[in-house]
Amino acid sequence: MASVVHKIRQSENASFLIVGGNFPLDKNVIAALPPESTITSANEFGSSAWTATARINIISDDKTSKSYFLKCAAGKVGARMLEGEYNAMVALHAVTPSFVPQPLTWGKFHAPDPEMYFFLCDFVDMDIRLPDPVQFCSRLAELHRTSESPTGQFGFHVPTFQGKFEQPVEWDSNWASFWSKLLVDILRRDHETNGPWNDLDTMSQRLLSHVVPRLLGALQANGRVLKPCLIHGDLWDGNIGTSFATSNVFIFDAAAYYAHNEEEIGMWRCERHKIKSKVYKREYLKNFTVSEPADEWDDRNRLYGIKFNMFHSAHYTGQSSRNLCAFSFAWK
Repeated sequence: MASVVHKIRQSENASFLIVGGNFPLDKNVIAALPPESTITSANEFGSSAWTATARINIISDDKTSKSYFLKCAAGKVGARMLEGEYNAMVALHAVTPSFVPQPLTWGKFHAPDPEMYFFLCDFVDMDIRLPDPVQFCSRLAELHRTSESPTGQFGFHVPTFQGKFEQPVEWDSNWASFWSKLLVDILRRDHETNGPWNDLDTMSQRLLSHVVPRLLGALQANGRVLKPCLIHGDLWDGNIGTSFATSNVFIFDAAAYYAHNEEEIGMWRCERHKIKSKVYKREYLKNFTVSEPADEWDDRNRLYGIKFNMFHSAHYTGQSSRNLCAFSFAWK
């Protein structure tokens, strides 16, 4: 994606304007900002493997300063990625507005070459160290508890992306069925990235045919009702920050859909993440009662962790997360 930014910089297309700083802005990005405002700078900000990102500083017509976060992605996949992120952030912000930077819009560049799309939201200057467990987990539980699926089902109204991969999030009333489709899709992508592995293939088929129906099917068996909760969907420590100005914790870069709330914290089981500390699980479970069968909570958490490890493996060749998945698949 850095090459795309370089191409924008070198372009003589009048659609790109240098407004101060090192990140040229497309005319449609400028038009999406509040009217009667003056842009003072636009600079590259942060890092992303799949997109180009920047901070835009403006002065509004009432002379107050404000900043926006800009994300740009290329091609038709980039369009779907940013449409998904915008809709995910809108949904999250509607439920817990002080927990999510306010999304502004998404759209297409005016310039036809390169074909680019953008997403804009409020910029929050954040400390990216691990958040306060008490505040963070109580607010996350509030999001899960107070959100309501518009269809009463699991899924989302547009596709969302985890990393560079689109997630199959079509509506489904059965959680085991919905989650199986997520796992099948990411297993396919991992196969494309890392090639066949007979042992993994055999164990994954057993997981789908026996373990998933048993563990996740039980959540909606014997008259149990499982509420679809809005989850962030990619809640590792890199997508959480604490505002320097207010000390409020924020979550961002969402891959949201309506799910079993416990899936959210399956990522916290992955060894590569700093948020794996047990204090976060403990604090979350103080705020949200474990689903029944309660004695199977750890098995479900382990299962959900497998999906997140498979996503990581599918993004990069030769990752240890693939071996971790194979080990975790060996259910007794």
